Amino acid sequence: MVGLTACSHGSNSSSAPKTNAAGGSCSSVVKSARAAVDKASAKDTPWAGPTTGPAAVSGKSIVYVAADMTNPGVAGAASGVTAAAKAIGWRVRVIDGKGTPAGTQSAFSQALALRPDGIMIGGFDPNSTSAQVAQANQANIPLVGWQALATPGPSTSPKLFSNVTTKVADVAKITADWIIAESNGTAGVVVFTDKSIPFAAGKSAMIEKELKTCSSIKLLSTQNIPLADVSNRMPAAVSSLVSKYGQKWNYSTAINDVYFENAAAPLRAAGVKAGDIVNIGAGDGDTSALQRIRSGNYQAASVPSPLVSEGWQMIDEMNRALNNAPASGYVPAVHVSTKANLGPANSWNPSGYEAAYKKIWKR
Repeated sequence: MVGLTACSHGSNSSSAPKTNAAGGSCSSVVKSARAAVDKASAKDTPWAGPTTGPAAVSGKSIVYVAADMTNPGVAGAASGVTAAAKAIGWRVRVIDGKGTPAGTQSAFSQALALRPDGIMIGGFDPNSTSAQVAQANQANIPLVGWQALATPGPSTSPKLFSNVTTKVADVAKITADWIIAESNGTAGVVVFTDKSIPFAAGKSAMIEKELKTCSSIKLLSTQNIPLADVSNRMPAAVSSLVSKYGQKWNYSTAINDVYFENAAAPLRAAGVKAGDIVNIGAGDGDTSALQRIRSGNYQAASVPSPLVSEGWQMIDEMNRALNNAPASGYVPAVHVSTKANLGPANSWNPSGYEAAYKKIWKR
């Protein structure tokens, strides 16, 4: 970790990190956080998901309704769905909601008009499309979500066969733990969130709660910037934060890596060097985020969703629904990606998931 320099942002002076050897005033919290981060940063993560289930139902047609295909996480999960559909022998169509409530409702309505065997809810709150969800339920079209709700697994209200996601509480905790551990309990933190999405708002609130377990961590600001408007609003927000907090701001986290994709240019323009402000994304670990981490381009870490393998899990859950079998109950474990543990792949996924699902499906 590289912390804030003793001089102003952009100074050529030594960039030794600002830390306290005693861990601020919360040394026991720092110790616990380090242990959790070490476990979540392990390079080798073998498949721990399902190994049994129903064989593939042949010739099915699925629609993936995407919240916004410009969102790398939504698109990454879609790529996994597409690859898994090919492996299981199904047809899949992706319909883009283009980042607006009206667009998502329209996309869902288009999906229903196709009379598919199943519909995937890709990264949006199904309560925002309650009329379409009710129509699907009435037509006995099974629904499988991806980060549609904060809780993984089946849902009765709204009615989803399963929601594929890591546990948001686990993601939030390890994100905060990473900041506590890396800063040795001395960080000044800005949190970026989208409070219009209950899933995202809940995640950022949990991060803030965990950060507050270390009394010497300073929560400087929570910035509410909708995901659909990140590219437009981040430059002004970053400029204002640098002006207001200066060197007090040395760590950031965001509910999605896309915030840091749009933070690099304004930070550079403000004279902030990469590493002066240490950034960690609490999802989704997409290709561009991992590239920023590799190159040290204003992002140091991510808590990635295993996007591709989650797409495969969505197809597996749908196959279980179409076989009248119960949901798998599998919840992916949290992982922390840093420059130290990144492999050559452009996404993070546990090893062995493709072979495991093909064996289940008898493909």
